[in-house]
Amino acid sequence: MRELFDEVAGKSALDPQEAVRRSSRGPRPKRFYQSAELVEAAGGFAITLDGKQVRTPSRGHLVAPNRAIADAIVGEWQAQQEFIEPMSMPLTRLANSVIDAVTERVDAVTDDVAKYFESDLLCYRASFPEGLVARESQHWDPVLFWAAESFGAHFILAEGIVHIRQPDAAVAAARAALPRDAWAIAALHIVTSITGSALLALALHARFLGADQVWAAAHVDEDWNIAQWGIDEEVAARRAARQVDFKAAALVIGALGPTIG
Repeated sequence: MRELFDEVAGKSALDPQEAVRRSSRGPRPKRFYQSAELVEAAGGFAITLDGKQVRTPSRGHLVAPNRAIADAIVGEWQAQQEFIEPMSMPLTRLANSVIDAVTERVDAVTDDVAKYFESDLLCYRASFPEGLVARESQHWDPVLFWAAESFGAHFILAEGIVHIRQPDAAVAAARAALPRDAWAIAALHIVTSITGSALLALALHARFLGADQVWAAAHVDEDWNIAQWGIDEEVAARRAARQVDFKAAALVIGALGPTIG
């Protein structure tokens, strides 16, 4: 199993796009177990295959923090057919990342998420066409108002893609609202990197928005372009791969419940 998940580890343990690239390497391993289950263990619930505990690529025990997440991971292992498909196991990959790479460096991962507040998707607006401008405002303005009211994080908007410096106080206030739990911040990192918005990730964590709302908000511009010009197979495949990782991260965030850093 070490070699199997080493193939999808990626340059960053939390980078789903890099994981997709690496997953194409090497032969697919055959399923070697009959049943996947969970057992109570220190720190939560361990995942077992035919009674043997699953280990991460770095040889740690794969232990989920609660039953809901553990059940979902077990479901991934049970769903494997003749061959094991790592890219169909986003929760297992996320768990490996948490245990092997995040637990000992929560501050560094939090800093990486917080960098997105400095150039967050929601702060860069189209100047035309009118329909797109209205749609961005509909999906994005409520999140910015919520961040300002809830955390005192007042962000500045800009048109186009020219960088605008955000107030240090806004970035610091939003960062302070991020969770301190390794599983939660790992899941937020995935949502942030996929959506391009730490504000959307924070809104999901705080239950201000649901997962479907966050996904729609993150793809306002892309969906507008698809409606005008259509979508090709390659773009559709990349989007589907991102959505798999997004849904897994959203499941973890929902199972953990909201916390403030």
